[in-house]
Amino acid sequence: MKREDVKTKRSEGMHFETHVITNPANTNEWIVLFEKESGISYFLVNDNEEVESFGHLDDLIHELRYIGIKSAEVHL
Repeated sequence: MKREDVKTKRSEGMHFETHVITNPANTNEWIVLFEKESGISYFLVNDNEEVESFGHLDDLIHELRYIGIKSAEVHL
């Protein structure tokens, strides 16, 4: 799901469980997984529909705040 889609859905009242997980393709990076109440999951993706990855948790947290996420669960 793209950033703008997340922001729009959040403003419409949709709730996501947000999980920060290690990128399986590069364990030095982090990715974001959104889960809806219906059990459907989405990764945070860029404009090219590629999964966004972050080398630093600080950058990822900044991004989550920017798109309106108030809490996230970090999986080590």
